[in-house]
Formats: sequence, C-alpha cells, structure tokens
Amino acid sequence: MAQKPSLPKGTRDFSPEVVAKRTYIINTLRQCFETFGFQPIETPSFENSETLMGKYGEEGDRLIFKILNSGDFLAKADQDLLDQRDSQKLTPQISEKALRYDLTVPFARYVVQHRNEINFPFKRYQIQPVWRADRPQKGRFREFYQCDADIVGSKSLWQEVELIQLYDQAFDVLGLKGVTVHLNNRKILSGIAEVIGAADQLIDFTVALDKLDKIGRDKVEEEMRQKGINDQAIQRLAPLFEPYASNADQIAALDTLLETSEVGQLGLSELRFVLEVVESLSLKSANLKVNLTLARGLNYYTGAIFEVSAPEGIELGSIGGGGRYDDLTGIFGLKDMSGIGISFGLDRIYMVLEELNLFPEHVAASTKVLFVNFGDKEALYAIQAVSKLRDLGIAAELYPDSAKMGKQMTYADKRSIPYVVMAGSQEIEEKKFTLKCLADGVQKTVSWTELIQALNS
Repeated sequence: MAQKPSLPKGTRDFSPEVVAKRTYIINTLRQCFETFGFQPIETPSFENSETLMGKYGEEGDRLIFKILNSGDFLAKADQDLLDQRDSQKLTPQISEKALRYDLTVPFARYVVQHRNEINFPFKRYQIQPVWRADRPQKGRFREFYQCDADIVGSKSLWQEVELIQLYDQAFDVLGLKGVTVHLNNRKILSGIAEVIGAADQLIDFTVALDKLDKIGRDKVEEEMRQKGINDQAIQRLAPLFEPYASNADQIAALDTLLETSEVGQLGLSELRFVLEVVESLSLKSANLKVNLTLARGLNYYTGAIFEVSAPEGIELGSIGGGGRYDDLTGIFGLKDMSGIGISFGLDRIYMVLEELNLFPEHVAASTKVLFVNFGDKEALYAIQAVSKLRDLGIAAELYPDSAKMGKQMTYADKRSIPYVVMAGSQEIEEKKFTLKCLADGVQKTVSWTELIQALNS
C-alpha cells in the first residue's frame, strides 16, 4: 500500500480561496508601493552561500537552508572532516548555495551588481518567498512570503517618515485599524551599551534585548549574564524595562541615560525628528510608539528600526518590520551606500484579517456564471455565449458534462458561483437564456443584452 504523502514541516498548501485572499493582500501592497514611487524587482530563490552567510548574525546563519552541491557532493570533501563529522567545517565543501533567508541581503547584492544601471536614490519593492530553518509555530513558517520596500542612496531622515506613512497607508487600505508601529534607533542601543560598559558586546546585548516580549525580563537578564554582561551593567538598564505613559516620557528618560554618549545622543536626535514630523502628519490607521527594547537582532541595522504589531487583542508576533542600514552594500564592495527598508509579513497579515473578518466578500469570488450542459447542441450554444462573456471580462464557465441538473447546481453552489444560465431548445430557438440567481432562487428568461446587464450589476 502506497504511503500517504505529507508536507515538510513549516510549509503549506493553499486552497483557491486562500490564494485569492493572499493575492488581494499582495495586490493591495503592490498598489501602495507603486503609489509611493517604488519599482519592482525579483531575485533568484537561492544565492551563493558566501552572499548570505555572516550577514544575519550567529542565530540567523543557523537558520539558513543550505543546498547540497549537485552530483557526488562528497567526492571532493576532506576525508579528515568526514571522519570528524564536523558539520560546520564540512558544509562549505559540500554546499555552495543556499535558499535566501530574506530579501534585503539579496537586494544589496543586486544593487552592487547593477549599480551602473540604477538611478539613485533607488526605491524598490519585492514580493517573493524566503526560507528559514526555524521551529514552526503559530504565525512562523519555514517557507513564507516577504513584501519589502527599500530606498538606497540617501541618508535623509525623510525616508524614515515616508516608510511610516507607507505602513499607515497600506494598513488603512486593508481596513486594519489600530496597528502599532514601534520605533527605536540602533544608535541609541549602541549608546546604552556604551554607558553600561558593554560597548564591545553590542550584538550580544541587542540579541538578548530583542527577545524581551517573547521570554520576559528575567530570562533576558539571564541571557545577558551568560554572555558576560555583569550585574551592575544590567541594573543600569532598568529604565529600558519601565512602562512609560508617552513617547515624550521615554525620550526624557533616554536623554538622562545617554547624556555622556555621543552616538546615543545622535540616535536620540534622529528619533526626535521622526517623531515630531510623523506626529504633525496625523496617521490614519497606525499608532506610533517609541519602544526602547526593540532591537531587531540583525547585524546590518545602523539607525532607525521599526516593528509593527497587530491591533490590541490579537495574540501574534510582529506583522512588519525593518530599519536603516548605512553600509549594507559595503559587504559586497560598494561603500557608503545608505539604505532603509521595511517588510510586510504576508502570512501574519492574512491571519489578522481572517481573525477580524476584514476580507471583502468579493475577494474569494472567481466564476460569475455557470452555464448548464444539457447536451452537445445546447453546449455549443452555451460555449459561444461563454466566449463572448469572457471577451467582456466576465468570468464564465460551461459545465463539462451533461450530468443531472442537481449535480451541476451543487457544483455551482459549492464553488460559490452566484449565477447559473440554462439554455435548452426553446431558449436556443428564441435566442435567449434563463438566468437563475442562486442567492434568492429567482430565475427569469433574458435576452443577450439583458444577460450582460444582469451579470454586470
């Protein structure tokens, strides 16, 4: 007996209805991206391993899916490493490519390779799948789509403002009110690490801090101790963990904490600018909140960092995030190319819209009308009408078999097709159609012109 097939953990099949809803989100984001002047690009699903490795920090590197070399991939492997079973040292010899972990590093590679063709500042958007060898859980998959918008070639803080506006616009069009855009600055985190005496442990500090909402304060402090950050330094972090009534209160607390740090004060100045401008613009759907514990544990962020959370009451991780990276292209040889970008989490946005019942009713609709098949003569009359309706942009189908009427009606009902057309010998003779609305059961005989009007109403 054949074994029942299964999917790899962290991956999914999508039904037609789900694909229609996902496409609705993608098309909405695409429209917003283009309204803001972003241009689309695409990059390969896999990259050379050297392009990806070392760009996401130690934890990120562990989550990259490696691709075995084609052919006999063990033939050129070092026998000593094989005997030692040292996978970390052996992997570069048997795997030269990897599935992309995100869209940002491949984008940096794209910019470097195509810099002579690009008009800077370059605003690009990209909607493609990425892969991470993460532990699957609610809202976290091993294969998922990212929807990114990035700007490279300018250090202007007006871009931070524009990307917050883009978040606000997109969620407003999707009908998702009450999202929160959390805002911080990596320069502020660098300043904090400096004033607590942990400047040389910035990465350890930020990676641990970024887990606060997932594992809690006690475990964050425990992880910092394990990384060698002493208790005195951790005690000085107390202002980060305190609740604040307003963004202004947090800024005031930061001003005191960072008074001796030049880089910290620079980050604070950038944060103030963005806050003041955005607050003067009045967001439609999003709330802007300073979050001092937001770190986004990716090594390439250097300035503003963003994370978007779902409306209150929705228990889910972030539905978007991003930040400023001043020299990401420098890792590929192109220095001083500042950039900033944000990402929308398609899968989690889908889950939120579904939970809040925010998908428009028309989204899952496909075929508008089904023509019943009574036999070859009637089917020929029907398919001629179907062809003309399709030319007019009306989705129409002919049931392929001359099955019992009940079976064809059940098919239309299960497909959520709103209209059924019946055309027998009398309709053919009179050059008319019997149109039935499945919602209320009302049917009437109509002319070709009346049929089009009804289907377009």
